[in-house]
Amino acid sequence: MFTPQRSETMVGSAFTTLELIYHNTVRSVRKGHENAFISLLNNIVQSLILVGVFYFMFDILGMRGSAIRGDFLLFIMSGIFLFMTHTKTMSAVVSSEGPASPMMNHLPMNTAIAIASAAVGALYIQVLSVVAILGVYAAGWGPLAIEEPAGAFGMLLLAWFSGLAVGLVFLGLKPWFPGFVSIGTSIYARANMIASGKMFVANAMPAYMLALFDWNPLFHVIDQSRGFAFINYNPHYSSWSYALYVSLALAMIGLMGEFYTRRHASISWQARR
Repeated sequence: MFTPQRSETMVGSAFTTLELIYHNTVRSVRKGHENAFISLLNNIVQSLILVGVFYFMFDILGMRGSAIRGDFLLFIMSGIFLFMTHTKTMSAVVSSEGPASPMMNHLPMNTAIAIASAAVGALYIQVLSVVAILGVYAAGWGPLAIEEPAGAFGMLLLAWFSGLAVGLVFLGLKPWFPGFVSIGTSIYARANMIASGKMFVANAMPAYMLALFDWNPLFHVIDQSRGFAFINYNPHYSSWSYALYVSLALAMIGLMGEFYTRRHASISWQARR
């Protein structure tokens, strides 16, 4: 009946929010499986399957000559890891709790915390998967040579942020057009199997083919990451700043859409998910 009022400082509010994000991140990581290790293992297996498929496809089709001179498996993994990070983050953000979710009845929980937790959980799983796969690769197949590890990791974070931005746009549309968003996210993820350009090197692509890919921020991120990973590759036709600016624009559009959606929330939306 009566709720005690607590005066909280800005620092205290920040710590409370971070604590909520932490606990909700743990919850989002355990969504796939009660055991967090099994959830991580599932993601590692998915990444390894994609690496294996593309490795044999390049080998069977005789496309190894189109790769960057250097570690061929690193070339494949650099594309797969960023593609997985982008796609998994987008899916996690779209699947996060909306304004009509029962979780929003528990203050101080809100949609911003739910979105942040889903995105951080996806990043946590992807970073652990990358570290585990590269660690096993370096231990079992020889030394791993990455020219600029900090730059390559920065591109992984940019792939994560671009996935977050795209996910926010879909999340803002989800309560209004649930069927369209379900189909749209699936089409976007599958189209990026090709449109991300993880199988190609931008410097070796003719101009008419480059025009088919350079609209995609993920294409720029993957190409730039290979510039950081390989000493003998200098990307001329991609820009990490383009990916950053497009991601910022999409994130702002998504946040405005989510704010508008939250103000018009209806409990009946939960039944349409």
